[in-house]
Amino acid sequence: MYNPKSPGSVEKYSAAVTLSDMEVFIFPRLMYALALANIMSPRLWRWREDPWFQKSAKGSELKRVQRLKQYIMDHFAFNLDLDTWGLTTKEREIARFAEFIDEGVLASSNALFGYEGDKYYFDIDIRRHFGLDKYTTNVIPYWKTETLEAMEAFRFKEGYAGGAGECVSLAALYASAAFAVADIPLDKIFLLATPLHSQNFLDISDGIITNNRRIVTKNMWYNGTELSAKARRALENETVTIVAHNTGYIHTLYPNATIDKTRYGQMKARLTKFLSTDITYEILANFLRHKSSLQKHFQISHNCHGKMLYIEAEKVYSYEHSSKLRVGDETQSILLSDIEHDDFYTELRPNRFDMGELEAFLRDNKICIDNNDDINKLHGQFADGPVSSSYIINDLVNFCRTVPVMPDEEKTWESSPPISLDGVKDAKDARDVLMAQRNGNETVDLAFMAFRDLSISPWKPFLKAAVERNPVSLIGANDLSIEDTYRFLMSSSFAGESIYGEPYRLAQPDEVWNYRRGDGLEMAITLASIYINKQPQDNGKVSVDIGNNKIKLTCGKDEFLFDTAKKINPPVSGDWAHHQ
Repeated sequence: MYNPKSPGSVEKYSAAVTLSDMEVFIFPRLMYALALANIMSPRLWRWREDPWFQKSAKGSELKRVQRLKQYIMDHFAFNLDLDTWGLTTKEREIARFAEFIDEGVLASSNALFGYEGDKYYFDIDIRRHFGLDKYTTNVIPYWKTETLEAMEAFRFKEGYAGGAGECVSLAALYASAAFAVADIPLDKIFLLATPLHSQNFLDISDGIITNNRRIVTKNMWYNGTELSAKARRALENETVTIVAHNTGYIHTLYPNATIDKTRYGQMKARLTKFLSTDITYEILANFLRHKSSLQKHFQISHNCHGKMLYIEAEKVYSYEHSSKLRVGDETQSILLSDIEHDDFYTELRPNRFDMGELEAFLRDNKICIDNNDDINKLHGQFADGPVSSSYIINDLVNFCRTVPVMPDEEKTWESSPPISLDGVKDAKDARDVLMAQRNGNETVDLAFMAFRDLSISPWKPFLKAAVERNPVSLIGANDLSIEDTYRFLMSSSFAGESIYGEPYRLAQPDEVWNYRRGDGLEMAITLASIYINKQPQDNGKVSVDIGNNKIKLTCGKDEFLFDTAKKINPPVSGDWAHHQ
């Protein structure tokens, strides 16, 4: 729990405000804390009033999540722009987290500090992939995880038609919306983080994985499309570093785990089952769609008016690009019928496997990838072909089975009551129920910090974050004097309203600057942050006085006035973080 005399505690609670990817990795409770913060948001519960969700209220869990997916697709874009939240340096972050994690361990587990788990990214050079190549090699981005309000506020930024967020933001949003909007019990929602990605596993139906704005069902996982290939990449190549749940968390690097051990084991078994499938003709066809370089070794037969015709597999797959018809499913015959007759041959093409024969074999033989006899039978179908059977079947089996690398269970297991939201029907209910649990659960307590509830959360972490980790506003005001910055904040360029509607919640300076809007108290804190960074020696000369909805900010010898609708009072002085 929060201890104002402990620098480590202040740092952790400060991280709950800015929620960068690095902070979530170091402090694993933050991942679930943000999901809880979103659940306390009236904005989220307002989604339920949309006719789009009312139509699906009585549908199955799967149908409700599919409905949720389309809403998120329609209202949010994926954003990984480096300029949104600014940049920091490796040295600064390593020094900041030195007491929490070893630098060598950090380098082996985090993408920006040397991790190379997903070879794809490093084949293309991760710094170039993320746009960092234009900066020096020690520069890394503040990929801050956004609250729902900050995600929705992207609509105020130039170039955005609606909301947006990065992958951790979208994962947290899916987790909170699955509960609040789609009525999925908390116990069925697991948040998963890898060094380069965040997603969720929903333990419903055959399982659902959320991936950025989309969801992936088990059938979709094996459909062989480019979208599913991207969705598969993290679990195929990376270690799952954090699993967060309403019973707690487990982190691959930390010796203690708070998640319920039995429930964690059940989730691993369900996820493993999701990531494994038997080989059918449809799966073989999907595999060839996924591994297009192998299509040249196959041909497809087509019964046309009682005569067998044959065509190269790659030709047929090329017709899929402009059609909803697919090789391997019930629409294959329609797809073949739509192809011009002169593209077919009347005889089998040499040096190609006949997918018609393979379809007949797989229809009559169940091939379980865990049964060696079944796999050997399948090898027999590829004997005497143009390439070795192993060349195809080894990759096919890997396509059909992904073995996730999860945090191991050799931990010291700590037991605590699960976070419960039973009976919650709206945002007020959620806040009241969580309020009753916060004293006994640090994750819940951190959720109020992530929620930016300054009526019941400590100010020092919030102000520390405002001063130390808001580079966009500092860059924006770099060439302005403090007086000019004040005039700019008070100009028509800024709307005088907060992105957080509640009178006790506050935006950080970069949110004010990015979205060009803020309550007077938020603007005062923004100006104070800029002043302290310009004049660090005057740190102790900054104070805020509030009375009758008026704010007087004192910066050294200068005074600045603002109007506020917020109903909270920051400390007059003394809690401004020391600027480093």
